Amino acid sequence: MSSLRVLVVDDEPQILRALKTTLQGAGYEVDTAATAEEALSDAALRGPDAVILDLVLPDGTGMDVCRSLREWSKIPILVVSAVGDERAKIAALDAGADDYVTKPFSVDELLARLRAALRRVDTPGEPLVSVGDLTIDLERRLVTRSGKLLQLTPHEFRLLALLARNVGKLLTHHAILEHVWGPAYRDESHYLHVYVSQLRRKIEPDPTRPRYLLTESGAGYRMVDPDDGSKA
Repeated sequence: MSSLRVLVVDDEPQILRALKTTLQGAGYEVDTAATAEEALSDAALRGPDAVILDLVLPDGTGMDVCRSLREWSKIPILVVSAVGDERAKIAALDAGADDYVTKPFSVDELLARLRAALRRVDTPGEPLVSVGDLTIDLERRLVTRSGKLLQLTPHEFRLLALLARNVGKLLTHHAILEHVWGPAYRDESHYLHVYVSQLRRKIEPDPTRPRYLLTESGAGYRMVDPDDGSKA
């Protein structure tokens, strides 16, 4: 069984290093992010099992990250902050956090709270995503269009799942290739073009005039909801 992955978000390098070392020592795989943008990108691309999140970030707040994650994910979020007053705790919990740990904290307390949050997760937390007539069951790895089951290869599903988690967002060629095929393939754009073409043949009513999977020339791809008038 693979290790659980934890995303640690903090703008202080020494805290990131300390938490990474601690969590790896406890058997977790660890990703780190120093900004809200990095945190949301990592969460979408790599799918952590839990997030440890500082409230103060250079390009936003932990509250913003909580709210954004809760739009599509139920993964446990532990907020860590030097602010210990009751109002801050209530605000973080209302934003979607599962727990609130006040700095300074002991390593044992943090690990215990993380284990407790992970135990409360009934399922891996993958959502059911609907985009137009498409329904993507990320947990069961099933895709239907207007109720009809589509047969996708593993790579086609991973590509669609990544795009579905980021509806409306431009994903670059490099980001998609690294997530679906791995870092060694981040410059192999022909892989991506072939699979996008195959995927369009399965999900698009007319693959020659795509409504779901749009090409951003020279940049990447964007998945949109054709029933949403704000596609631009």
